[in-house]
Amino acid sequence: MSTVSAPQQAASSVGDSKPVMSHGDILLVIYALMAAMFLSSLDQTIVGTAIRTIGDDLHGLDKQAWVTTAYLITSTITVPIYGKLSDIFGRRPLFLFGIAVFVLGSLMSSFSTSMLMLAGFRGVTGLGAGALMSLPLAIMGDILAPRERARYQAYFFAVFGASTVVGPLVGGLFAGTSRIFGIAGWRWVFLVNVPVGLIAIGMIVAFLHLPKVGDHVKTRIDWWGAASVIVALVPLLVVAEQGRSWGWTSGVSITCYVIGALGVVSFLLVERRLGDDAIVPLRLFGSHTFSMATILSVLVGFGMFGAMMTIPLFLQIVLGLTPTESGLAVIPMVFGLAMAAMISGQITARTGHYRIFTTTGTGFMAVGFVILSFMKYDTSLGYMMIGMFVLGAGVGQLMQTLILASQTAVGPRDMGVASSCSTFFRQIGGTLGTAIMLSVLFAVLPSNMINSMTNQQTLHSALDDALNPAVATAPANQAIMKQMWTPIVQPVQANVQTQLDQATTRAKDAADQAVTQKVTDAVNGQVAAGHLPAAAAPTAIEQQVAGARPAAEEQALTSASAQAHASVMDGRLQVNWSDNSQRQFWVDQITPQLAQQIDQNKSKLTNSSSSTTSDTSFLNGAAKPLTKPFMVGFTESSVTIYWIGFAVIMLAFVLSWFFKVPPLRNSSALQEQADEVAGDFSTEVKQAELGTIDSGESGSTADVTVASDQYHPARARQIPDNSGNRD
Repeated sequence: MSTVSAPQQAASSVGDSKPVMSHGDILLVIYALMAAMFLSSLDQTIVGTAIRTIGDDLHGLDKQAWVTTAYLITSTITVPIYGKLSDIFGRRPLFLFGIAVFVLGSLMSSFSTSMLMLAGFRGVTGLGAGALMSLPLAIMGDILAPRERARYQAYFFAVFGASTVVGPLVGGLFAGTSRIFGIAGWRWVFLVNVPVGLIAIGMIVAFLHLPKVGDHVKTRIDWWGAASVIVALVPLLVVAEQGRSWGWTSGVSITCYVIGALGVVSFLLVERRLGDDAIVPLRLFGSHTFSMATILSVLVGFGMFGAMMTIPLFLQIVLGLTPTESGLAVIPMVFGLAMAAMISGQITARTGHYRIFTTTGTGFMAVGFVILSFMKYDTSLGYMMIGMFVLGAGVGQLMQTLILASQTAVGPRDMGVASSCSTFFRQIGGTLGTAIMLSVLFAVLPSNMINSMTNQQTLHSALDDALNPAVATAPANQAIMKQMWTPIVQPVQANVQTQLDQATTRAKDAADQAVTQKVTDAVNGQVAAGHLPAAAAPTAIEQQVAGARPAAEEQALTSASAQAHASVMDGRLQVNWSDNSQRQFWVDQITPQLAQQIDQNKSKLTNSSSSTTSDTSFLNGAAKPLTKPFMVGFTESSVTIYWIGFAVIMLAFVLSWFFKVPPLRNSSALQEQADEVAGDFSTEVKQAELGTIDSGESGSTADVTVASDQYHPARARQIPDNSGNRD
């Protein structure tokens, strides 16, 4: 009996599947991830809130796309690299390295003296941000089963919500303060990442410990693949930023297209050759689910990142909110995102069904873009908040769903690369969307601004203020007068004065002729009557005309001034621009002609006004009629962006109907790997036991006991012991 019971006992021991990590261990890891997430989300909200102030101070708001895309390029490229390297060397050391680089880049950014320098330093920051984007998702996939993640989402959304509220407040405080401890306020937007990053590093060192499961297989690092990604993405993103100034069909642009295409081809060839060692293994795309999730991630990232970049700018430029107020104004979007993510996560955890959220999520985003696309110059903040809430609700449904689909479509050992690939392609979409949409925004802005000035009602109100000395010379309006209206007003005033000078000459000539004729007739009468010698007549006429001319000319100008809607000053007709009636008359006369001239010279004026978009500080505090053409132009440009976002998300909405997903697994990736290892050992134990029984040797029970001890599943999983020996 003993020979039979021993194998049964061993099998039972081997088959006993214990959890790889306890709930307490998981919570400690969650705390470490929350610290890194707070660092990443705080950086995004602070920089997004303060970017206008930074751009104005560095005289390069129109180069904002460089700052944004530089960060996105480097972070996007490094996402799959971090994912792959973490599969080889472990998540923890790569995570610490990424945060250290992120902090270094933030410190360097605080010393920027131009937008291009800031773009370079933000690129360094992005090298570290790639770890913050990809590794938390991979770690979550390692330690939590897909259906269990909803239990822990509340922690992450609490941190995200806190950073979203704190970030705009801190960013607004920094951006709105001229100097803090002798340093320009906006530079603290980047300096604040240093202490926050150090705290995050401390928490990760203390709490982020993942158990080792099985042996790591040595793999090659895909440096050629990473280089190919750079060759593919950088030229395409550069032409997306500079195409409007170079010309989309210029030689330089075409060169970028060709280099980018060659980079894509070389990337595919390299990845195919390296197989499983590739940073983006092409075999993953053999899964319909993974392929469709990747396409949807690109489209959602393109629409979400690109279009949402204009919202803080619109709130500050058009609605006139301060950086702090604009940060708080986007809370409805954050609330919609968090609420939708929590609800969809709970439904997914309870039912296991999640495909529907790709359809409803893209549908919500499309509706949000439609709402935003009907904005006007005088749209209320409440209307904007409705659109932002709906847009956020759509994003919240998609964030976790697409990642879940990508992770579920692959095996446990591919969790890291699947997570990084999902983030990678979403970031590619976001990077392209940001570069292209911001380029489109600033490309169409000058044209839309000029178009708004052809509206006679808008132009009439603006001219009335620009020609009013009390308004034009006000301190708050001097900047916008110099930037926009003085180049228009000065020629207008010169042209009006030319007309009045001609009227002055005509009035004086007519007065002189009348006086001369009257004096001549009088003198000739005196000569005829014998009262004045004929020889003295010319001298008498000249003297009398000279004496009567000033009064006659003054009287003539006074009579003409009423008809010319002008005043007599310094012996000529001049418009008293402070006089409302005179100014209104000439504004009425000028507006139709000026609107027609602007319409006829759109292309020339558009090129000359492009510098207006590099620094928008001239709008601060200026009279609304003076700023309205710019505001209307910016609103119409933003609407163009939202319609583009709508078109891209609608494509994703259509594709979502063809999206098929596998059922969610009930075990985490680490647990499945541990069970797999334990299962292999169990098979070996059974084979050893059966071999002993069949041999009929005595002492088999003792042999089996040794075998089962040797291959205990706890040892197979290498669960940390009480000494705390962990990875």
